[in-house]
Amino acid sequence: MAKKDIGAELKGLLADKGLRLPSVRLDPSRVRAVLINEVVPADPGDDFYGGNDQPEYLATTIPLFREAGAEVRGVRDILDLGAYLTNASKFPKKGSFVDPGDFERSWPALEAEIGLFPNLRVIMCMGDVAKKAFNRIARKQTGRNAIPSGSTCGLRSREHYFGDIRVFPSYIMTGKNLLIEKGKCDTIAEDIRRMMEVIKNI
Repeated sequence: MAKKDIGAELKGLLADKGLRLPSVRLDPSRVRAVLINEVVPADPGDDFYGGNDQPEYLATTIPLFREAGAEVRGVRDILDLGAYLTNASKFPKKGSFVDPGDFERSWPALEAEIGLFPNLRVIMCMGDVAKKAFNRIARKQTGRNAIPSGSTCGLRSREHYFGDIRVFPSYIMTGKNLLIEKGKCDTIAEDIRRMMEVIKNI
């Protein structure tokens, strides 16, 4: 399959034109895993596919992948692994929390985004906002949550599925505080390592 502009594809599918959509070209058939982060950053250049020299979101994401055993230097290396990065909310935070109205406008876009990848085998929900958004999608499509209620720590010890797609509940993979939270970094890296083990065997 030829490479596609994911943002342009989504704009053609969505009526809401106010969303901040990812700016990246890739072959959708090569995506095996989608990692859903919390929210787009205030500066679009700091997003995973942003144009800043050192995007803030990659400052934590790349080290997490490297700790998981992947020799990546940039976001294109992560995509080459078959892993696609995105955000649950397509609007920056207006304060300390994701605005409920922005969340309601965003999760249908996330559903359309996930639907672009025909060979998807893993979805990683990086934090509670991502888990909530994906559960909304799951309830719409199946009538029940993909991830049950409970702490992420407890949920990680069990396997979760959405059809034949493995779902990993994990923690937010961006944010400056993550750089000093070694224990949480180790946990996220372990989840990414498990994700890579799943998709490399396909």
